[in-house]
Amino acid sequence: MKLNVLCIGDIVGRPGRRIIADKLRLFVKEHDVGCVIANAENAAGGSGLTRQIYDKLLRYGVNLITLGDHTYRKREIIPTLETTDNIVRPANFSRHAAGKGFAIYKTGKGPTVAIVALIGRLFMKPGDCPYDAIDRILPQLEQKADIIIVDFHAEATSEKIAMGYHLDGRASLCFGTHTHVVTADERILPKGTAYITDIGMTGAHDSVLGRGVESVLKAFRTQMPFPFEIATGDVKMNGILVTVDSNTKKAEQIRRISVDAETEDKKIYDSDDGKPEYLNNNF
Repeated sequence: MKLNVLCIGDIVGRPGRRIIADKLRLFVKEHDVGCVIANAENAAGGSGLTRQIYDKLLRYGVNLITLGDHTYRKREIIPTLETTDNIVRPANFSRHAAGKGFAIYKTGKGPTVAIVALIGRLFMKPGDCPYDAIDRILPQLEQKADIIIVDFHAEATSEKIAMGYHLDGRASLCFGTHTHVVTADERILPKGTAYITDIGMTGAHDSVLGRGVESVLKAFRTQMPFPFEIATGDVKMNGILVTVDSNTKKAEQIRRISVDAETEDKKIYDSDDGKPEYLNNNF
C-alpha cells in the first residue's frame, strides 16, 4: 500500500513547538499522513530536549523523534532515551552512549516504519563511521520494517549526498538535518530511494537559524560570546512529504513543505501552550 510520511525539520524552541501544536494535526488530516517524524534536538530552548517537551510533541501528533549532536544537552532526557521506543539518537555514537540508534513504529494504516539516526563526521564532533553503522543496522531492519528511513544529521552537503547514494535501493528515504536551511535538491535516486540534503527548520525564519539576528551579528563582529535568544518572527514548519509503496519499499514522490504561522503576533510564538483548547486537551 501507499503510505504518506511527513518529516519535520529541526524544531527550534517555543516558536517551533507552537506551530506544530497549531498546524500539525490539520496537515496530517488533509494529506492523509500515516507517520510523522520530527527532529527535536533543538526543541528545548534552542538546544536539547526535555521529557516534558517530548511528551508534548507526542500529544501534538509526532510519532517518531530523532536527535543529533545536541542529544545530551539536557541530561534529563537520558532516562527517556533508555526506556522509550519512539526516540533515537545517532546510531554511530559510541556503543556505550545512552539511547538507541533506531526505532520501529507500527502505523495505524498497517505498514511499519523504521527510523535510523546518523551523524556526520565532517565539521562535526568525532563519531563512529556512519556508513559502517548503517551497514550493521540495515540487516536487522529488513525483516522488521516495511519502510526504512534515515535522518542524516550532518554539516557537509557532500557527505549527505554520498550517504544518499550509499542507501539507494536499501532505504526508502534518506533526508538531511542540522543546517536549518532547506535545500532544493529533493529527488528519487535511480534505485528508488527518496533523497534531500536538508529539510530545513521549524521555527522563526526572521532569524539566523532560529536565533535573534542582532545577538548573532554581535557575536560574529566582536568575536565575543553572547547568548543567542530564540527569535519569534516569520514562524514556519519546514519539512518533506514522501509517498512510499510499502510493498516495493520504494519512494514514489517527495516534495518540500512549508507551513506558515497563522499570525504575525510574535508574542503568540513565545509560548507553545497559549491556546485554551491546548489546556482542555491536556496539551
